[in-house]
Amino acid sequence: MPIDYFDKVWHNGQYISWKEATVHVAAHALHYGTSLFEGIRCYATPRGPAIFRLKEHAERLVNSCKIYRVALAYSQAQLEEAMVDLIRANQAEHAYIRPIIFRGYGEMGVNPLNNPVEIYLLAWRWGKYLGEAALQQGVDVCVSSWQRLAPNTLPTMAKAAANYMNAQLVKMEALANGYTEGIALDASGHVSEGSGENIFVVWHGQMRTPPLSSSVLPGITRNSVITLARELGHTVIEEAIPREMLYIADEVFFTGTAAEITPIRSVDHITVGEGKPGPVTRKLQERFLSIVRGQAEDKYGWLTVCV
Repeated sequence: MPIDYFDKVWHNGQYISWKEATVHVAAHALHYGTSLFEGIRCYATPRGPAIFRLKEHAERLVNSCKIYRVALAYSQAQLEEAMVDLIRANQAEHAYIRPIIFRGYGEMGVNPLNNPVEIYLLAWRWGKYLGEAALQQGVDVCVSSWQRLAPNTLPTMAKAAANYMNAQLVKMEALANGYTEGIALDASGHVSEGSGENIFVVWHGQMRTPPLSSSVLPGITRNSVITLARELGHTVIEEAIPREMLYIADEVFFTGTAAEITPIRSVDHITVGEGKPGPVTRKLQERFLSIVRGQAEDKYGWLTVCV
C-alpha cells in the first residue's frame, strides 16, 4: 500500500517537499545502519490534532542519539516545537510522525564520526498497524525462532534502525507461516517483545511485562499502559516471563505507538484464554483510546494540542 504522506517535510530546520526528501546512495546510514528514529501518533481530538506523549518520544530520540554518540544541532525542546509545527504546516488532523536522525554522505568506512548528521521530520496517515480488525478481534501470533539481541551486542534501549533488521526476521518468519506477528525471546529464553511491540500477560489476576533487561525497547505506550493499569487497580509486575506463560495466560496483548493496545487471541495455535479480547485488555483499550482521542480528561498531560 502506498504511503499516504503529507507533502511538507522538515529537514535540518527547513521545509522541503516529500519528493525532494531524498538521500545519497553513499550515505553512511544506508551502508552501516547509523540511523535513530521515533514513531509518534497525532490523534484527531475535539480540541484539534494532538500529539501523544511528544516530550517522552523526543527524549527517547535524544537518548538514542546519545548512546550512539550522535551530536545534535537542535535541543529536545526545539525538536518538539518542530514536530508541532510540522502538523500545523501540513494542516493534518491526525498523523503518524517519523523523526529520523542519521549519518549522511561524507566518508565511507565503519567510523561514523566524520559524517554529517541529517535530521528529517516527516508524517503520513496510518491506520491500524496490525489490521483494522485487530483491536476488536485480536491477532494470532507465534514464538519466533529468532531471538532478540543479547546484552552487550546492540543497545536495545536505543530505537535504532539496525535493531529492526532483527525485527524484520521475526516479522517475515511469522507472516510466512500464516501468523500476523511474531514474539521474540531474549538471549536467556524468556519472553522479550514482538517485532515492533511490547507485550503484557494477564495471569492469576496480575499483569506482567518483561523488564528492560529482557532486551525490550522502553516503550512509551508500554509505560502509559502500566500507569493506566495501576490507576484501574491492577498489580503490574516487571519480571522475566517464561515462554510457556503465554500459553496458559488469561490474556496477552501487545502495546506500541502503531499497534496501540492489540489483543492476542492465540500463540503457536494455542488459544489464549477464551480466544477473544479479555476484560482487562478491553478496559485498558477503552481507557487509553478515550484519553488519546480527547474524549476523557488528560490528567497526565500526555497530549500536546497543535493549534
